[in-house]
Amino acid sequence: MTTQLALITNDDGILAPGLAALAGLADRAGLTTVVAAPATEASGTSAGLTAAEDKRRVAVRRRSLEGLPEVPGYAVAGHPGLIALLAAQGAFGGRPDVLLSGVNRGANVGRAVLHSGTVGAALTAGINGIRALAVSLDVGRGVAEQHWETAVEVAGTVLKLLWELPPGSVLNLNVPNVPIGKLGPLRRASLAAHGTVQSRVRHLDGGGLELVTVESEGVVEDGSDVALLAQGCPTVTPLCSVAEDLGSALPLD
Repeated sequence: MTTQLALITNDDGILAPGLAALAGLADRAGLTTVVAAPATEASGTSAGLTAAEDKRRVAVRRRSLEGLPEVPGYAVAGHPGLIALLAAQGAFGGRPDVLLSGVNRGANVGRAVLHSGTVGAALTAGINGIRALAVSLDVGRGVAEQHWETAVEVAGTVLKLLWELPPGSVLNLNVPNVPIGKLGPLRRASLAAHGTVQSRVRHLDGGGLELVTVESEGVVEDGSDVALLAQGCPTVTPLCSVAEDLGSALPLD
């Protein structure tokens, strides 16, 4: 039986501790594990295909991950969406059977997942027929302690569920930042209308604009990822990337 290949990426960069934690999960699960992640932080890049060098050339450099000396690692001068696309074409040692993205530092919830580089990589893999899982740890601003082991424990459970789904399936997992013993049950969740934070435009003195993040306001829908995560439950949401809206009526033949 051929060992299945897992490509591990993120949007926090090649040195992020959550990346090494997720790669360790894949390695312990007996998957042939390869890491390819942005050379620098690339949050908020969605499924962008930007390369960081001239003439659309993509610089790729070997990097080793702490604690995983046998796992091949690549620092890529590009966004996670581009990395997923390159991986789908076999750029990092073969076409992966599964792509794992994360563990992101901070939740990716609500319809704002559209803008997440963590989720964007998973969605890019999905439209190329690769099973994908985006994993995020709900670390709030100013929180010093990150329970990566909790996120990885839950991700292992969800990975088993992902293997039962058709190729191209994409799951988005968010995990509370608590010790494993304090977790609530894993719940399937809908996407909230808004995430836990929202962007607001601020006009700068002398001209120009700046996007700042503020805490979300308004009603949180029952059963949504935001509501369940706040209750201490890990949430998993199946995502669909690009498809026709068959329910929309247009006045055309």
